[in-house]
Amino acid sequence: MSGGRDGHADVSVDEQRTLNGRYRIGELIGRGGMADVFRGEDLRLHRPVAVKLMRRDLARDPHFQARFRKEARSAASLNHPSIVSVYDTGEVSLEDGLHPVDCPFLVMELVSGRTLREILHAEGAVGTDRAVAWTRGVLEALEHAHEEGIVHRDVKPANVMVTDTGAVKVMDFGIAHALADTSATTSQTQAVVGTALYLAPEQATGRTVDGRADLYAAGCLLFELLAGRTPFIGEPVSLVYQHIGEQPQPPSLYEHSVSPELDAVVLHSLEKKRDARYQSAGEFRSDVLAA
Repeated sequence: MSGGRDGHADVSVDEQRTLNGRYRIGELIGRGGMADVFRGEDLRLHRPVAVKLMRRDLARDPHFQARFRKEARSAASLNHPSIVSVYDTGEVSLEDGLHPVDCPFLVMELVSGRTLREILHAEGAVGTDRAVAWTRGVLEALEHAHEEGIVHRDVKPANVMVTDTGAVKVMDFGIAHALADTSATTSQTQAVVGTALYLAPEQATGRTVDGRADLYAAGCLLFELLAGRTPFIGEPVSLVYQHIGEQPQPPSLYEHSVSPELDAVVLHSLEKKRDARYQSAGEFRSDVLAA
């Protein structure tokens, strides 16, 4: 981590720009509910990077800005091969009508590959071997983050990449936390809607969450990789009620090749009461590999 963390640069949002004299912004490569991701270049180290730039409307919320800065620092402290590295953070002043707004940005490792969401959309169920291997990578990333005191809060296929070499990379550590904690009601709604398919019951009811919420979401992810569909299906409000009150079916109901042992692991990971499900990512990972 070096340079630019507290600096500002004044740029127009439309022109090609260099942030803090160091990061040249190129093409848009991703768009989320709260930020745009651009291909970039670190001019000092001459390496490709990904630059995640907060949306201007969200950047106007001072509470969100403070949370984002705190969580960005936390995310940048994570160092694990299954987690997308955050190299630097900073702010850039963007014109928005008459009033410029300071938009935080993250400079991250540029990963070449496909998200699990893209793979699932293209292929459906991916088979036991790949489902187990990819879930193992996710759980290793979560284990490291939880040891560092960081809860992801938004584990879902769109936040997991499989690189061109087959490695797993989990993205958006801490940033989801910042979004979920913002005081803006619209942002809270977006957070719930965006994650409703993978929402732990304690998250759905607005209670304080810990790492076990991530493990529930990872259970939903494993279910989807095995079965080609999520444990629950419906509109966001319906999904919330299902996560809170309905028992999921075993994945083998939808994909007959799934073993009874893997069924048992998945269903244990989806227990409603957090004390009843897996208590650590390491425990979850051991059972997945054993099954």
